[in-house]
Amino acid sequence: METSFVSLLLTAGFAFLVINAMLVSASILVYAERRVSGFIQNRPGPNRVGPLGLLQPFADVFKFVLKEDIRPAASNLFIHSMAPVIMVVIAMSTAALIPFADGIVVADLNVGVLMLLALTSISVYGITLAGWSSNSKYSLLGGLRSAAQMVSYELSMGLAVISVVLVAGSLNFMDIVNDQASGGALLGWNVVRNPIGCLIFITTAFAETNRAPFDLPEAEQELVGGYHTEYSGMKFGMFFLAEYVNWFVASFFIVTLFFGGFLIPFQPQILSLVPALEGSTLLAILQFASLMLKVSFFVFVFIWVRWTFPRFKYNQLMTIGWKYLLPISLVNALVVAVGVYAFDLIGL
Repeated sequence: METSFVSLLLTAGFAFLVINAMLVSASILVYAERRVSGFIQNRPGPNRVGPLGLLQPFADVFKFVLKEDIRPAASNLFIHSMAPVIMVVIAMSTAALIPFADGIVVADLNVGVLMLLALTSISVYGITLAGWSSNSKYSLLGGLRSAAQMVSYELSMGLAVISVVLVAGSLNFMDIVNDQASGGALLGWNVVRNPIGCLIFITTAFAETNRAPFDLPEAEQELVGGYHTEYSGMKFGMFFLAEYVNWFVASFFIVTLFFGGFLIPFQPQILSLVPALEGSTLLAILQFASLMLKVSFFVFVFIWVRWTFPRFKYNQLMTIGWKYLLPISLVNALVVAVGVYAFDLIGL
């Protein structure tokens, strides 16, 4: 009983650290996006608040906190207030499934993949309820756009994840990462074994996080501000926070599923040369550093894509989701399933 209590306490403490790390990461991502955007557009970026503009994200937080909370008189008060809370809770909950190093994860679930798909499915309710409860045509249209977009691209995302599960033979994220070590250096990573699934997952990750060029739910030119048009103050700040945390978490899962997760490049060879590293604290630190470097690259890719590709029209967005990504992901899952079965038959 005492051992289980200590284990529960350690898990709760780790969860607390992860949640606070995600909160801090949102501020870092805001600064990174502004700085990289400035570089791409050949302008300085934030350079007024603090040295090199480093305190700009914290100034934004103070602005959100001090700003007056205004809501439409005809809105549904309870649901209008609950919607941003749903978004933040779901975004923070998905972070619990990320394996940060071998054996280091908040919730090491045997059905971790199913939990991820379930949580991402629930997040659409936050946006839809925000649009409906605001009693504004712009917000409602933004909410409906988001619901249609997320449902459309969840199908292709789920099939891309299924192709990974078929190869790994497990729904556990830790098992999926460790399975990618079986190919030796980098050849075991799922981006090599399943490149089509990787491309589909990355594309759908952009759509699920409402990032450009799939940011139709909050297309300012047509919808004023999308589903959060009628939000201000910290309620708007919570939507802002959820979006950036989702973006960060999506990068983690891209790396976890297709780029070896926390695995160090050439890890099997390194461990064979230095057996003392196996199970050591130093190995865990190196694995965490490897994970963060990979995630940082995909964070940059999200920003890079935003200033490279124009926003799709809504009919183009739906055409890509239903006419191209869904059939391709279905065929890819079928090919992977046949391949796995064939390799099992011949004993490879």
